[in-house]
Amino acid sequence: MTLSSPTGRRTGSGSSSSSPAAQRKPAAQRKPASRAARRLFRFDRALGVRFVAGADEAGRGCLAGPLVAAAVLFDLERIGPGEVRALGALNDSKQQTPEGRAELFPVILRIAAKVAIVSRCAPGIDARGLHVTNLAALRDALSKVACAGCVCLSDGFPVKPLGHDQRAVIDGDAKSAAIAAASVIAKETRDRYMRRVDAAHPGWEFAQHVGYSTPEHREAIERLGVSPLHRLSFQSMAYQQLELAETALLIDH
Repeated sequence: MTLSSPTGRRTGSGSSSSSPAAQRKPAAQRKPASRAARRLFRFDRALGVRFVAGADEAGRGCLAGPLVAAAVLFDLERIGPGEVRALGALNDSKQQTPEGRAELFPVILRIAAKVAIVSRCAPGIDARGLHVTNLAALRDALSKVACAGCVCLSDGFPVKPLGHDQRAVIDGDAKSAAIAAASVIAKETRDRYMRRVDAAHPGWEFAQHVGYSTPEHREAIERLGVSPLHRLSFQSMAYQQLELAETALLIDH
């Protein structure tokens, strides 16, 4: 899924009254941009280009559910003090509260020039392998937002060439605004999905742990077995305990 305006600008009525300058609040009402947000945008501006795309994923270490990759393209010529203030809470999604991510999600969609979301299901992860799936999803997301003259950043891992300037940034979600924004989009998208499917798969409590390996999740696997959302290739003690229990049951019979 790719979200953008035809010109790569934020969507809106196009009239002067909807411009960022016209919508600015009086100084007393403006929220100060956080140091983290200013630092993240300084990193992206230091790349020396107008367009910076960042990609990150959510769910790589989960026992169940999809891997979701997102990419965000920022047009830095259209990111002024007001936009940085609006994104003042931007940071690595792992440092965000669920409420903070939910609030940032529509702000990122409004300010970004383009946003793309790519999802890979558990059977696909099992068939192709987690690392290969992760790199392909990051690349696919970047390919949907990249434009001429941009720099494409990926969090941690380099991806296959896209025909643009590409850089892998270690701990990128704590360094680059574009990667941090992609991190929030990926995490919030995946969490919303896992909360929705909870009702269709009762007992595993996906809405609570969203597929991660918590004690409650492992206990549910030992008690109920695996659901269609579980990744069977993932090495988990819960799966090993389940296999032992099934073997013991066969021996008893």
